[in-house]
Amino acid sequence: MKLGVNIDHIAVLREARKIADPNPLDALGIVKKAGADQITIHLREDRRHIQDSDAIDIIKLASIPINLECALAPEIIDMVCEMQPHRVTLVPEKREEVTTEGGLNILGEQSLLESTIKRLQDNEIEVSLFIDPTIENITTSKSMGVEWIEFHTGKYANIYAMLFGNLGTTHHSIPTLELSRTTLSEMLEEELTTLRILSCDAMELGLKVAAGHGLNYQNVKEIVEIETIEELNIGQSIIARSIFSGLEEAILDMKNLLIR
Repeated sequence: MKLGVNIDHIAVLREARKIADPNPLDALGIVKKAGADQITIHLREDRRHIQDSDAIDIIKLASIPINLECALAPEIIDMVCEMQPHRVTLVPEKREEVTTEGGLNILGEQSLLESTIKRLQDNEIEVSLFIDPTIENITTSKSMGVEWIEFHTGKYANIYAMLFGNLGTTHHSIPTLELSRTTLSEMLEEELTTLRILSCDAMELGLKVAAGHGLNYQNVKEIVEIETIEELNIGQSIIARSIFSGLEEAILDMKNLLIR
């Protein structure tokens, strides 16, 4: 399984003090040396971590593909078309959210999505849509002509955290109820089954399937076993581990878990 390493949290640490250190550019060689398949960055409208200059330099200097996540904001799309990353993953954004809380509203924003996708593809940029795993989202994504979809795995990660007491929770909404371990186990298997079936459906439609959000060293193995998911994009858990082990070792640890 391919691994995209999201380096946003390096920039988060830098922006916390508004200084030049650590520099996300310093990660490029390490990420490649550790065997990652691509680098993922998210250019948010509020520039809370990755800045315009970061995105420009990373795309220009990286020797592996860049997957740039961004919202549908026209001014962002204008910039992205000039930057020419290998792939753009269109994601929803809310200024107040800590992290992306769910997938795109595919049906509600279909017209804007279609025009944005066409513009990106006219600029020879591969397009992926970050979606909640439903058959309606998949078939609509296919009708829009994108090459990739990426499943939002926040619900799976939250159920896993509730069942096993893992701290890697996300902000995907799950009712905060007292649930038995049996119920949680059933919920987890149901979510995995959904991801298995829908990734197979997407593949049969000719879409390439990625997944990400809330995935970490504890919960990733079950996702890895879904053979129709080609790629995972993981950031926070890798950067968090790198504080103690170093970035190269943290990526290698994750790569080892992605071996089927």
